[in-house]
This record gives sequence, structure tokens and C-alpha cells, in this order.
Amino acid sequence: MNLKRIFGAILTALGIGGLIYTAILFANTSGNNQDIKALIIYGVLGFVFFFSGISLVRTTKDEA
Repeated sequence: MNLKRIFGAILTALGIGGLIYTAILFANTSGNNQDIKALIIYGVLGFVFFFSGISLVRTTKDEA
């Protein structure tokens, strides 16, 4: 397995974790300013990690 594919899988897993954590925070939000800031930060980071990991896995070619 290629090192780029492993790194892409790790980024994808971190992105999924960040998006799940954002959903948990969103469900427990009381409308506080700190809560909204955390939602934005974790959501954006999860989104970026997820899609960068997916694109890294897709564009890396297999070695025969």
C-alpha cells in the first residue's frame, strides 16, 4: 500500500471524526457565542480534512 493512500485514509478518518464532533456540538448547542465559534472551526476543519483525504486517495495510482 502506498504511503499517500495511508495518509489519505488518515485524513479522511480525521475529517469524519471532526464532522461527527460538529454534529454532536450542534445537537447540544445553547446558542452561546463560544459554541457557535467551535461549531464553525470543527466543521470547517472536518470538511477540509475529509475532502482532502478523499481526493488524495482517489488521485494516487496503485503500484504494480
